[in-house]
Formats: sequence, structure tokens, C-alpha cells
Amino acid sequence: MQTELSNRSKGIICIIVSAFGFAMMSAFIKLAGDLPTFQKTFFRNLVSCIVAFIMVTKAKQSYFGSKENRKILNLRSAFGTLGIIFNYYAIDRMVLSDANMLNKLSPFFVIIFSALFLKEKIKTNQIAAVLVAFVGALFIIKPTFDLEMLPSLVGVAGALCAASAYTCLRVLGKKENGATVVFYFSLFSLVVIFPIMIMTYEPMSLAQFMYLLLAGVFATVGQFGVTWAYKYAPAKEISIFDYSNIIFSAIISVVLFNVFPDNFSVFGYFIIFSASFYMFRYNKKLDKLG
Repeated sequence: MQTELSNRSKGIICIIVSAFGFAMMSAFIKLAGDLPTFQKTFFRNLVSCIVAFIMVTKAKQSYFGSKENRKILNLRSAFGTLGIIFNYYAIDRMVLSDANMLNKLSPFFVIIFSALFLKEKIKTNQIAAVLVAFVGALFIIKPTFDLEMLPSLVGVAGALCAASAYTCLRVLGKKENGATVVFYFSLFSLVVIFPIMIMTYEPMSLAQFMYLLLAGVFATVGQFGVTWAYKYAPAKEISIFDYSNIIFSAIISVVLFNVFPDNFSVFGYFIIFSASFYMFRYNKKLDKLG
């Protein structure tokens, strides 16, 4: 019993560290200023690729995974790359905590995609939670049906792509080493983005270059933190703690950018968090019954 509690505690610590890592990544992406999104994405993934390469080499694992898993690895990498590009676009143009909260819609999309593509049964409670989360998202997006809501829509598209990537990870399960998956995704992203990055490249100051490298460092912390978290404990037991990212993001927005989320956004956070907390409790109840 003590070991189980210890592992759960480790999982919670890892996922909070991961949430902090991704919040700091978002902050450094925003601090890097008005650079092309593809340029930011390239340097972010360059750091992750180097770290993952070292870890795969040290563990003597495969760099490119098993041949039978290559198709899913490609899909995971493609959706993951699009998710980052869309997320960074939203981060650059929205309040930091708003952009990150929209990205946190991805678990709800995973429920839908798992039902559509993995034939997992979707329950009435889960449908209700998805609808409630969507209502919360509307308070953040504040639909105006003009170009002003474009960053919000792109942020939601980022969550959709992230959910697609996570659904692919569910298919991969324990078939591939975590460092292999991160390396494959990072390298895939670098190869795909490099030509566009070169065409849209803008000169950077030393400060901007350092911000992008730091974004990559904290993104790597976030990626490996969440990977280790789910090794220690099931997602349904600890995933709710990933929403600490929004708390970190809100604090960073105030401290670094002197930007406060408005009342509608805060109410939207509350609605989405409540739907997530309900699913967290519901999944734990199902686990006990099972």
C-alpha cells in the first residue's frame, strides 16, 4: 500500500513539474517576440531532439521505432507538429493563460476520438463533460464572428491536433520507448518545418535566441515530466493536476506581461476545470467498481 501511495505521489509531482515546464515554455515563446511561428517551433523542437537523442543512445533503444509502429509514429508526429504550430500562434496573440486553457481542451477531444477511431465506448457522463467544457471554451473565445476570434479558433485547432496525437499515443501504448517517441516526433518536426523556417526566417537578437533555447529546455522538461508521470500512476488518478499549468500561466501573465485574464475567461476556466474535476472523480469511481 505504501509503495502505491509513493508512486502516486511521484506521479503527481512529475505532472506538476511538467505543467510548470509547459507554462514556462509558453512564456519564453511569448518573450521571443514577433518571430515567425515556424522559426519558434523549429528551435523549440531542436532542443527536445538533442535531449531525446542522448537518452535513446544511452538506453540503447531504437531511434525510429519498430517498422509496424512507423505509421502511427508518423501520424503522432504530424498531429503533434501541427498542434505546436497552432498553439504557438495562439500564445503570441492571446493572454497566456487563455491560450493554454484552450489547449487543455485536448483531453475532451481524446474522449471523442477514442470513441470514433479506437471504438472505445463513450458514456453519457463523458458526453455531458465534453459539452460543458465546450461551453467553458466559449467564455474564453468570446465569439465575435470576425477576425478577432481567429487566434482562439486556432488555439482550439491546436487542442484538436494535440488530442489526435494523444490518441495515437494510446495506440502505441507500451509498444515504444518514451524517449524513442519523443526523438521521432522532434526529428520529424525539424525535417518538415526546416524548409518553411528557412523561407520565413527573420534575424534574431541574442536575447531572442536564448528565449527560444529556454523554451526548448522547458518543453523538454514538460514532455518527459508527463511521460514519467503516467509511468508512476494512471492518467485518471493524476491528470487533473495538469491544470496547475493554468495557475502557473496566469501568474506568469501577471508578473512578466502585466496582463490579467478578464472575468469571462476566468469563468470559462472554472467551467472547464469543473468538467475535468468531474471526469477525474468519475474515472476513479469506475476504477473502484472495476
